[in-house]
Amino acid sequence: MTADIAALRKKYEHAGQGHLFAFWDKLSAQEKDELAEQLAALDVDRVNRIYHKAVSSDSPVEPSVPREPIAPLPDDAFDSTLDASPEQIAQWRDTGLRAIARGEVGVLLMAGGQGTRLGSSAPKGCYDIGLPSHKSLFELQAQRIASLQRLAAQLADGKPAVIPWYIMTSGPTRPETVAFFEKHQFFGLQPDNVIFFEQGTLPCLSMDGKILLETHSRVAVAPSGNGGLYAALREPLSPSHPTHTVMSDLKDRKIQFLHTYGVDNCLVRVADPVFLGSCITKSCDCGAKVVRKTSPTESVGVVVCRGTSSPPKYEVVEYSEISSEDAHRKDAKKPNELAFRAANIVNHFYATSFLSAEESFEDQMAFHIARKKIPCIDTASGEALKPSKPNGMKLELFVFDVFPFAQQFNCLEVAREDEFSPLKNAPGTGSDDPETSRRDLLAQHKRWLVAAGAKVADGVEVEISPLVSYAGEGLESLSGKTLSKSGHVEKLDDFALLA
Repeated sequence: MTADIAALRKKYEHAGQGHLFAFWDKLSAQEKDELAEQLAALDVDRVNRIYHKAVSSDSPVEPSVPREPIAPLPDDAFDSTLDASPEQIAQWRDTGLRAIARGEVGVLLMAGGQGTRLGSSAPKGCYDIGLPSHKSLFELQAQRIASLQRLAAQLADGKPAVIPWYIMTSGPTRPETVAFFEKHQFFGLQPDNVIFFEQGTLPCLSMDGKILLETHSRVAVAPSGNGGLYAALREPLSPSHPTHTVMSDLKDRKIQFLHTYGVDNCLVRVADPVFLGSCITKSCDCGAKVVRKTSPTESVGVVVCRGTSSPPKYEVVEYSEISSEDAHRKDAKKPNELAFRAANIVNHFYATSFLSAEESFEDQMAFHIARKKIPCIDTASGEALKPSKPNGMKLELFVFDVFPFAQQFNCLEVAREDEFSPLKNAPGTGSDDPETSRRDLLAQHKRWLVAAGAKVADGVEVEISPLVSYAGEGLESLSGKTLSKSGHVEKLDDFALLA
């Protein structure tokens, strides 16, 4: 043990981070074990590389070397369900469903956040937006997976189809997330096909790149952003099986395509076969589902081309970074539409072959710096500091930071009212809150019924289980029926609820 600690200390001193041992001789045996375990698990050289790359990229660009201009997405990297023919959409859907039937599709859910802003300390996926069924976000998404597995099996003459579900939690939310799934018996999915793993963290750093101590025996850490999933894909799923990672599991299952999305969208079409088919048809490395930006000033990032390189480089430009001129620019081919209208909704496609090569991108991807007031220990005096102004930095990577490395990229534009209703704000806010999520989902279900030939009386709210219909299909039995207000909840065809 003494030799191991000496080697560990030498490693950190060589990396310029030897101050982390400043209080070693004063620590208890348990504290020494905890600090040694944390430092042994940390790749200090990687932390230094990330810091230097982030600082270099964060430096102001010289006026003489302006950033390359942005351009709208080219036609060959942009599809739209709003403009495509029904035949084209049906073809994409068939391609995606057949990939699911062949066992080539997996799903990755980013679910590390808590519902703090919603007034809940539970993981956000556990939240009930107030549907008649009181289903949580997790349950809605699980049942959409089950529904797709059923539809795909129909294409394969009844052969079972499996869509493995990889759920990225954070350290604090993992135990409660797993317990929630166990309590609800994995919502009918096979437990072996639901794989939990944790989002990565990075040490908090001083402005000059020194790792900060939260206590005398613990390094201060923070989540590394949703882009931390790329490193997390290569971390062991269990300490007892160090070679079993998400990436190795994808390889073992022969998964070729991965759909990735955030937990807070009640309308998300998990493993959407139309999106999959659009990207598979073009042999994409990476793709993004987008909605049409509503106005030049809407606070959303947009997917754009950057520069004139070949192949083109794609990225997300945040609303605070786009110029007013670009934000207001009109599309030359569609004068009524914005040129930069592909609003990012954190809904992505990956070829697993692209993800397996991602390690080569690490040194090229620049983490973003968030300068914060970080409570820490002064290693000179040993005193606890509670700064009144930013004294350090947290480093984050965004999930879309890999877009520029895709050789073949595609965006699929979809209808906002059918696919995007984020849950961000506290109840009663009036925007992106539980009430708007509930409203948008029930309004969608009413549209499905009307399209199927049913009549829905004014004031009636109808919830349709994903087990009955994934995206509006399979409702023919309700054609010609009138759904009137009953004053209570009743079941239609076992799963459709009339409130």
